Amino acid sequence: MTIRLSDHFTVGKLLRFTLPSVVMVIFTSLYTIVDGIFVANVAGSQAFAALNLIWPVIAIMGTFGFMIGTGGSALVAKLLGEQKKREANEVFSLLVYSLIVVAIVMSVVGAVWIEDFARLLGATEQMLPDCVAYGRTLALMMTGYFLQNAFQAFLVTAERPTLGLLLTIIAGVMNMVLDYLLIAVAGLGIFGAALATGLSWIVGGIIPFVFFVTPGNGTPLRVSKTRWNGKALLQSCFNGSSEMVTNLSMSVITVLYNFELMKMIGADGVVAYGVLQYISFVFAGAFLGYGVGIAPIISYHYGAGNTGELDSLLKKSLALIAITALVLTIVAEISAPWLAMVFVNGSASLGALTVHAIRIYSVSFLLCGFNIFGSSFFTALNNGLVSAAISFVRTFLFQIACILILPKLFGLDGIWSAVVVAESLSLLVVVFFLRKEKARYGY
Repeated sequence: MTIRLSDHFTVGKLLRFTLPSVVMVIFTSLYTIVDGIFVANVAGSQAFAALNLIWPVIAIMGTFGFMIGTGGSALVAKLLGEQKKREANEVFSLLVYSLIVVAIVMSVVGAVWIEDFARLLGATEQMLPDCVAYGRTLALMMTGYFLQNAFQAFLVTAERPTLGLLLTIIAGVMNMVLDYLLIAVAGLGIFGAALATGLSWIVGGIIPFVFFVTPGNGTPLRVSKTRWNGKALLQSCFNGSSEMVTNLSMSVITVLYNFELMKMIGADGVVAYGVLQYISFVFAGAFLGYGVGIAPIISYHYGAGNTGELDSLLKKSLALIAITALVLTIVAEISAPWLAMVFVNGSASLGALTVHAIRIYSVSFLLCGFNIFGSSFFTALNNGLVSAAISFVRTFLFQIACILILPKLFGLDGIWSAVVVAESLSLLVVVFFLRKEKARYGY
């Protein structure tokens, strides 16, 4: 039975609708993680450090795809809630075409200047060839990355979250198989890792594109003829600015972490932080996926003026996030030795360093879910300003301050705990805006 955006959502129905998005985001995160596992264990820690050093460049270019995809899906869902189906489809089509154009531009930028970016990030002469091979290959496949990320949100808006999950699993399994064949069997090293990920992006982006182009696809949305609508495009970008800020800031923060760790303890610090990132991709991915899944529901009921349903969704979401946060934190703390061993099995000292870092960093999982949801909630309300403000202070302002200040006070432990302090401060900001929103609309 298809769950409609217009339905009343019990906890069970909310979980059934959002769970595919949660799994979808986590599975997408596994792409880079599987690359890292194969590179670390087959190509070695030097190649693994190169992968983590250059990845922020790819992520920064990909922020435009996240911005248009998430912000656009919020606008399209709102238009559907207002019963403006024709306008919703015109906007949807315009956004897809715009994504393709921007992706092509980013591919050219990345392919031409990737070596300069790598040098700017501090790549050594030994790391440079691996950085260029990985970064340039992925840059050339940026269109698939853009479309895959955007369609993850649009498939939920089209009331087909399970289809989005299925496509993500297909692309993810393909990535894992190709990682084994290209890295372990063919011996292509870090180039094989990039090729495997890029091809899986293309599969994850092209299949849903064909689905949405097909007439009579059984959903409210279809890619078809459109007309220029600069206002809608700007509104989508504004709505999604928080997601762009989040992804852009995370990339900048990664660069800053790597820079500080290279100064403090060298390449081992970059490797340890790379492991923390991979763990965060999966654990925080649960909250990101929930935000993707629930956003169209919130947007629809906001457009329809159903404040009672919005209040219900907010309360249920906060309760679900609290339970999930506690469980994930306990799991991360207990499994820290096993998580570290996956990536740094060959060095006892590096393994001990990584386990210690995981156990400090994992405390942030108690808090980050509320902050991620807070930003998603305001994006869904088409309030890009508040959403961007939350994302900016959470992923940029507070983290930069903590990275620069805490190591001077607490040494290496200060840099591992920076995210915990930043998430704590961000939670105060989220609570302030949520209380203000409830007071404004009375739900």
